[in-house]
Amino acid sequence: DPLKDHLNVTGVEFFYGDISNKSSLTGVCTDIDTVLHLAAVLLSDDDSLFDRVNIEGTQNILQVASKNNVKHFIHVSSASVVYPRTTPYSLSKRVAERLVKESGVPWTIVRPTLVYSENGGLEFNMFLDYLIKFPVIPFIGYGQALKRPVYVGDLIDAFEKLVAIPEGTGKIYNFSGKNAISMIDFARLCLLLSGSEDKLIVNIPEWLCIIAARLMKKFMKNPPLKWNMIAGVVQDADLDPSQTINDLGYEPHDLVEQLRQCFPRKVK
Repeated sequence: DPLKDHLNVTGVEFFYGDISNKSSLTGVCTDIDTVLHLAAVLLSDDDSLFDRVNIEGTQNILQVASKNNVKHFIHVSSASVVYPRTTPYSLSKRVAERLVKESGVPWTIVRPTLVYSENGGLEFNMFLDYLIKFPVIPFIGYGQALKRPVYVGDLIDAFEKLVAIPEGTGKIYNFSGKNAISMIDFARLCLLLSGSEDKLIVNIPEWLCIIAARLMKKFMKNPPLKWNMIAGVVQDADLDPSQTINDLGYEPHDLVEQLRQCFPRKVK
């Protein structure tokens, strides 16, 4: 694990467990005041995995935290919980939020939006790969959904400020970017910064994409188009960071200025 290699020099103590296996978590919260719960499954063809890890796993770690009188349980959720039309992932994160609120453990919930950096994050890289892959880009819907991409450095800064709070706040903080942008404008901006601004984008109606995804799911083992992809592109995730700015002194960067620093890409 590359992350473990980076942390080896920091004096971090490693504990090996599986949040979906409660018995493996014995001792994980002993003498711990703050839990930062980031473990989750984001992408999977097995829908049951979202329930097992994102819901049952959260319940398990909450029970262990409660038993050890943890003072601040920071639950990292997802911007997708606000989607009117759910996916297995967004639904699992929505249920997990409810479990946190009802647990009795002092809590704070964090909802990060789309994360970008010089060589990540996962969904941003997938989006860029898609834009670069095709000479003519088939685009799901008309790209009017609003997003607030957040720079990874801003995200880290927000987490540092939140972890410094000794007790749960009972609040939900949006760790989102400074600027809202439509999906189609975000795509065009990424193409411009990558030197591919002349590429043609062909908008495909959402209803046609949904039909295509259903047919592919029926006849293909690993279809290239799935409902979770469609849902993520056509639904707003314009989460207002005002409360995070006011309470934590959060200062997200301007999207265009910061995104420009991420090109040319370092990722291969």
